[in-house]
Amino acid sequence: MNSQKQTAARIKVTSAMIIYGTIGLFVKSIPFPSPVTAMFRGLIGAPFLFLVMLFMKKRPDLSAIKRNGLLIGLSGIMLSLNWILLFSAYNYTSVATATLCYYMAPVFIVILSPFFFGEKITLKKGICIFAALVGMVFVSGAAENGISSAAELKGVFLGIAAAVLYALIISANKKITDISPYDRTIAQLLISAIILIPFNLLSGSFSGLEFSTKTTLLVIFIGIVHTGFAYYLYFGSTAFLPAQSLAILSYIDPVLAVLLSALILKEELTLFTLIGAVLILGAALISELGGKNETGPVES
Repeated sequence: MNSQKQTAARIKVTSAMIIYGTIGLFVKSIPFPSPVTAMFRGLIGAPFLFLVMLFMKKRPDLSAIKRNGLLIGLSGIMLSLNWILLFSAYNYTSVATATLCYYMAPVFIVILSPFFFGEKITLKKGICIFAALVGMVFVSGAAENGISSAAELKGVFLGIAAAVLYALIISANKKITDISPYDRTIAQLLISAIILIPFNLLSGSFSGLEFSTKTTLLVIFIGIVHTGFAYYLYFGSTAFLPAQSLAILSYIDPVLAVLLSALILKEELTLFTLIGAVLILGAALISELGGKNETGPVES
């Protein structure tokens, strides 16, 4: 029975990673400012995940949410900023480059671990950090062409900033205790969406928005499929798989994103980008293997 559960869990996690790996294609096709797209993702994803919980005959533990309210609130705010930065990165650089920058997150978690958790950076992890940073130079184009264009460089910095924020979210999540991942995620999604409503109003992001049939369907799709459904697939499977299996499967996401960037969006994929991808993803994966791997996937 355990073998059957593990097989089912692998299928679900693999499906979630495939879904995450395609989000860049959808976001690139939505003609909204990044904060608006991020807001709709939370507004649609949270209720969908809540309905999934009700279907599974689970009820939110309001006392657990309240008990961890400060950290959940803080991580929810960071989540909204994280999505804005990542979605903005897609607009300034290729999906492949933005995704690879975002996958620096596990490396940033290692860098932050001495400050947040008192963990030492071992020689292996130190080498991984160095390899990832070298990979970042290759991915940014600096190793090939010197200084990149202003737009490309902005996309790289936005992707890296999103990765730093994700590392901080994971660090906060480690401190959130005695709460189901569903409760925590629904609360974080709602908070991120609620924060973005006044932000969009004050910044004028709603000005001139046009909801064509295509755009509306794309927004609904990333809210339901890329958020609510993908989170359900992942969180419903983590208990049945070893940490190292989760770590390995999570790298389906960036590999698929890089391939789709070249095959569907026809974005240039140079040898330097591929070398950088190997360095970043290899370093991030190796730094997770052999440890507790409490970071989870780098969710897009």
